Amino acid sequence: MDPAQLAVSVRLLGAGRRGTDWNLTWHTENPDFTKCFQNTVLVWVPCIYLWVCFPIYFLYLRRHDRGYIQMSHLNKAKTALGLLLWIICWADLFYSFWERSQNVFRPPVFVISPTVLGITMLLATFLIQFERMKGVQSSGVMLIFWFTALLCATIIFRSKILHALKLGPEVDVFRYVTFYSYFVLVLIQLILSCFPERPPLFSETNPCPESSASFLSKITFWWITGLMIQGYRRPLEAKDLWSLNKDDTSGEVVQGLAKYWEKECQTKSSNSNGDVTEEVEALIVKPSQRNSAPSLLKVLYKTFGPYFLMSFLFKACHDLMMFSGPEILKLLINFVNDKDAPNWQGYLYTGLLFACACLQTLILHQYFHICFVTGMRLKTAVIGAVYRKALVITNSARKTSTVGEIVNLMSVDAQRFMDLTTYINMIWSAPLQVILALYLLWQNLGPSVLAGVAVMILLVPVNAVMAMKTKTYQVAHMKSKDNRIKLMNEILNGIKVLKLYAWELAFKEKVLGIRQEELKVLKKSVALSTFAVYVLVDKNNVLDAQKAFVSLALFNILRFPLNILPMVISSMVQASVSLERLRLFLSHEELDPDMGIWCFSVFDTVIKCSPLFVCAIVSSKAELGVIYFSINFTVPEGSLIAIVGQVGCGKSSLLSALLGEMDKREGYVAVKGSVAYVPQQAWIQNAALKDNIIFGREMKESQYKRVIEACALLPDIEILPSGDRTEIGEKGVNLSGGQKQRVSLARAVYCNTDVYLFDDPLSAVDAHVGKHIFDKVIGPKGILKNKTRILVTHGVSYLPLMDRIIVMTDGKISEMGSYQELLKQDGAFAEFLRTYANADQDVENGGKQLSNSSTYSGETRKSLNQTSTTELQKAPAEKNAWKLTEADTAKTGRVKAIVYWEYMKSIGLLISFLSIFLFMCNHIAALASNYWLSLWTDDPVINGTQQHTHVRLGVYGALGMSQGIAVFGYSMAVSIGGIFASRHLHIDLLHNVLRSPMSFFERTPSGNLVNRFSKEIDTIDSVIPQIIKMFMGSLFNVIGACIIILLATPIAAIVIPPLGLVYFFVQRFYVATSRQLKRLESVSRSPVYSHFNETLLGVSVIRAFEEQTRFKLQSDLKVDENQKAYFPSIVANRWLAVRLECVGNCIVLFAALFAVIARHSLSPGLVGLSVSYSLQVTTYLNWLVRMTSELETNIVAVERVQEYSEMEKEAPWCIEQTAPPNSWPHEGQVEFRGYGLRYREDLDLVLKNINVTIKGGEKVGIVGRTGAGKSSLTLGLFRINESAEGEIIIDGVNVAKIGLHDLRFKITIIPQDPVLFSGSLRMNLDPFDKYSDEEIWTSLELAHLKNFVSSLPDKLNHECSEGGENLSVGQRQLVCLARALLRKSKILVLDEATAAVDLETDDLIQSTIRTQFEDCTVLTIAHRLNTIMDYERVIVLDKGEIVECDSPANLLQKKGIFYSMAKDSGLV
Repeated sequence: MDPAQLAVSVRLLGAGRRGTDWNLTWHTENPDFTKCFQNTVLVWVPCIYLWVCFPIYFLYLRRHDRGYIQMSHLNKAKTALGLLLWIICWADLFYSFWERSQNVFRPPVFVISPTVLGITMLLATFLIQFERMKGVQSSGVMLIFWFTALLCATIIFRSKILHALKLGPEVDVFRYVTFYSYFVLVLIQLILSCFPERPPLFSETNPCPESSASFLSKITFWWITGLMIQGYRRPLEAKDLWSLNKDDTSGEVVQGLAKYWEKECQTKSSNSNGDVTEEVEALIVKPSQRNSAPSLLKVLYKTFGPYFLMSFLFKACHDLMMFSGPEILKLLINFVNDKDAPNWQGYLYTGLLFACACLQTLILHQYFHICFVTGMRLKTAVIGAVYRKALVITNSARKTSTVGEIVNLMSVDAQRFMDLTTYINMIWSAPLQVILALYLLWQNLGPSVLAGVAVMILLVPVNAVMAMKTKTYQVAHMKSKDNRIKLMNEILNGIKVLKLYAWELAFKEKVLGIRQEELKVLKKSVALSTFAVYVLVDKNNVLDAQKAFVSLALFNILRFPLNILPMVISSMVQASVSLERLRLFLSHEELDPDMGIWCFSVFDTVIKCSPLFVCAIVSSKAELGVIYFSINFTVPEGSLIAIVGQVGCGKSSLLSALLGEMDKREGYVAVKGSVAYVPQQAWIQNAALKDNIIFGREMKESQYKRVIEACALLPDIEILPSGDRTEIGEKGVNLSGGQKQRVSLARAVYCNTDVYLFDDPLSAVDAHVGKHIFDKVIGPKGILKNKTRILVTHGVSYLPLMDRIIVMTDGKISEMGSYQELLKQDGAFAEFLRTYANADQDVENGGKQLSNSSTYSGETRKSLNQTSTTELQKAPAEKNAWKLTEADTAKTGRVKAIVYWEYMKSIGLLISFLSIFLFMCNHIAALASNYWLSLWTDDPVINGTQQHTHVRLGVYGALGMSQGIAVFGYSMAVSIGGIFASRHLHIDLLHNVLRSPMSFFERTPSGNLVNRFSKEIDTIDSVIPQIIKMFMGSLFNVIGACIIILLATPIAAIVIPPLGLVYFFVQRFYVATSRQLKRLESVSRSPVYSHFNETLLGVSVIRAFEEQTRFKLQSDLKVDENQKAYFPSIVANRWLAVRLECVGNCIVLFAALFAVIARHSLSPGLVGLSVSYSLQVTTYLNWLVRMTSELETNIVAVERVQEYSEMEKEAPWCIEQTAPPNSWPHEGQVEFRGYGLRYREDLDLVLKNINVTIKGGEKVGIVGRTGAGKSSLTLGLFRINESAEGEIIIDGVNVAKIGLHDLRFKITIIPQDPVLFSGSLRMNLDPFDKYSDEEIWTSLELAHLKNFVSSLPDKLNHECSEGGENLSVGQRQLVCLARALLRKSKILVLDEATAAVDLETDDLIQSTIRTQFEDCTVLTIAHRLNTIMDYERVIVLDKGEIVECDSPANLLQKKGIFYSMAKDSGLV
């Protein structure tokens, strides 16, 4: 190199700082960079990148260790290449030193660059190994590094080749060789780093491929392609789904949230609460703590913030890149205008546009992915937290949050949070976009932008006001939604009673009333949002028309944040409402875990006689004013205690207090050892019979058999279709009352704990079964003889065998002692005994009775020896043949067009077509106005102005106005139409569900139905109309853009169809999978709700057995199952969007490319128009597909709501032609002729050839052991189940020929389980408002409730809580009696109606029935035989047939079944 050249290069090094020689690089047909630029900037860029990333990346890897990856060939190769690269760089360096020694002085760059590069290569090699140790399978940081290095090297490579061609022999051979080898090695490194390493040691089963995918596969979402192909070939099933990533499972997520929430609550309570010693003071101080409530937002931020913050970076990058499009467009238009510019510049711009667009796509979808995953975790966390809280809140807190509300917290509110995560970043990103766009517009247009800006600024306060208004509507909407779901829940729980009383219509009106309120609110908010849309769209009209396609592109960017802001704001409003509701729920008071002190041996020394409880003044706060219990008693270990007393005197409440379920005022409760509890109303899970008994304990064959035999379940298991594997429906629908109670008892016995609390379990079973159970289980010779047992009972015959009897009156213990002691005291108790069961006889019989164990259990014992477990389970072949509840099923295949048609019909066809027409108008106007604009920009300029400006401006303005009007029109049309549709669909759904036969409710878990009424109706209300608007909008936009591109550059016609095809295929491919995933997700959501409902009903049992952990785990599993379907559907969305945007980016590429090629024949106006439209195409395509799939996946809601209209219905409610006369039945004669009944087509007859005539006014008792078909007889009479053969005739009218309501209004039943609905007492007695207050009071007086009701503050308007929980079971039974007295029909059926009341009340009821229903026909199904001893006839049923039928006296002489039952009851 001669000195002159050297001088040049040194000078260039100085200048190189400032850049390059423009003549060399820009204004030439063959551009190149200067040597100096190549040796400095191009070498240093990758190095700087890696060194900047290194510290952050290093720390990140230190924190997130994913396990150790073993050395693989791939890893060895990467490391070796890294070292080779380092050697090459240093070879360069040493060569430079060698040159120095040869006195060839090169600029310092030749020393600096190789050194820097060499050290960087060492760093890269170190990172390759470090990543392997930390379990990184594919690294983005390294891939980007190798890619930048290769890109820079490629430029130098081209330049070197050009030089070699020019200079020929004068090249620096050594450096050329080192450089080419460097280039090749970097290329190989890049290729290698595209492949992932093997997974770290110890990974899980069927893992999600995401973790092991390579970086490229992750950013393009290539890793889900396998699932997409599978979903395209055949509909996906649950087993095809991957297990969740560990970070997304309930276990991880909920734990995190719970931990932070605990901390937050503790810090808040420690701040506000000083050291309070006295209890009284504590009570005074408590209310003031409410000021600083724990902040849920903070907790959510701590839990999900760190991961979510990544999305901020992505979003910011994306926003900045968005503006590169219009800027490059500006350069491109200049290029088309400047006819002398070299061609390669046009291609460069095109390439840049394409590269930018692609990069934007990749970044945007990484951002969305993070948002959606966060949303998913949020939902998991919320459901988990709500579930855990529901297990521990106090009863008083349960009153404030009904089941409906809690279910809504899990479904609707959790969903709101999910929706918000995707939008929340818009809060800062939208203003940022607006500011950037305005800045660039100002540069383009100057001050005339201000007019547009002014309008926008004026709109901000308008929007704010609207948001506030929307919030109030939102709260109201949620409130009525809660009420509706709560009512639906009750209707579904009490559906049997509704049907028996023929009350469906009254309740249908109630639900529709609430629904009406809900829709009213919805209408208001719709009107608001439409107004907002109109105002926002109208801003186009302020545009000042300069030559402005760049501005047009910028305005298009501007439009998006402005349109989305109101949406974000409303989404935030909804989420804040939900946040507050959730916070309130999570801050409810919890049960004090030390309520019952579960204590061990400590107490033996403190209080003699090894006490079981010392219970000083415990008060129970029920809603009927406070019942104060002043109670002191101890129970020795291993004794048997009875608690007796009248209805409502607090027996059950006492047991609750022992379980720690009551609010304790003072004193303490201590229980030694573990507890088992049998509630008064059995709680049965929807699971196999066996699982209900084992209840999470381990299976011990011998113990299990003993328990089943003792609880008299063997005969029942023989009757059930698949033995003890038979699935029991929700709330035990397919078991009779007695069977449920015995299963509940068996569960307690199997658990084998120290203390047993029985809340009157014997009332629901027949006398002889009750006796068998008492002997075998509870009594002095039963399985539990060495345990401590507390039995609440009404059965007098058991009392002599008790160690101690506690008599309660009005919440106090009036007497306490053994049977003999109490008789000697001659107090209230002795009085009570004399009146009821002839007491002396009982005392004598006491010993005798026990020795003579019932004949029935003798038979059972015989059969037990023959049955082996296999028989218990029956032939397993049948097992699957009989599943009771149908899981929510997923339909497969495309959503049928008929569903859309149904939806359009429910909107109303006129409105449907009107809105489509308005859409067309709007888009035609928009296209026309932009085309007009491009013609205007091409107007020739004469003397510095254009001609015809006014005409142009006028037309442009008119087009803008018409656009505004069309938008307003279609927004209104779609929204109003949506409301019509959802009203119509809801009425249909409700009507169809109420018209379904009872068997439908037994088969369908209530979770499915609640799911339909909450989630699907919510979707139809608020999601579908929005989606339709967006779908139509993006559809027309895409079509419009294609038309414009074709107009501008007709040659594009070659490319658009193939791209369209690609697009179409990708779309079909995707929808197949996405739709099925959505369905799977929908189906797996129902069990979450069902399980939750079930838990809420049995929460006291779960707590008593201390099974909370198991239930939490079950709930988590169900949520994870649901998220397993949801996660792939998010990723599938991203997969699709990336593919489609690439298609869109190709359109941009071709539009720009054709414009460059044909630039000599095109006007700049058209180029601008076509490219600015093509820039939008990507967004629109993306939206179009998102909306198509959203529409198709959400229309599934309509499909599922419609499903129930095809279900079988029960007979019509009223039939005009055959309606019986009003006076019917005048005598009340009931005749069964050859009657038979079966529950389902595929089951055996439960009643066979029943032939019996009951005369008018006759009193008939029906007895038989549990499950003999007694209740089935009444179901047949009410046509809850239609007859299989024969007929029932009442006063000459065949029951099967008349309408159901005609029949059910004329017969009255007092059902086995007394069901009340939440609402006033008056509503519960008379939902149709038929009777006067006097009549109601009379009926209450006859039902012995008058004193109780008049003592209530609200009298008849007393609010019953959900399921009537604030009345005792006995009181509820009396309310049912009062209903019957009101209706006063000729035929009265009592279905074990007095099972839950004490003998005294029972006596009152019986006398009331005798006097009030003297001339009516009364059919009584009885467990207590003494109630029917004075009836005219008794029918004895066994296995569905009548075995004996005669007067009680005659039957006793026959010494048949009836005699043995009477003997068991101690009546003989």
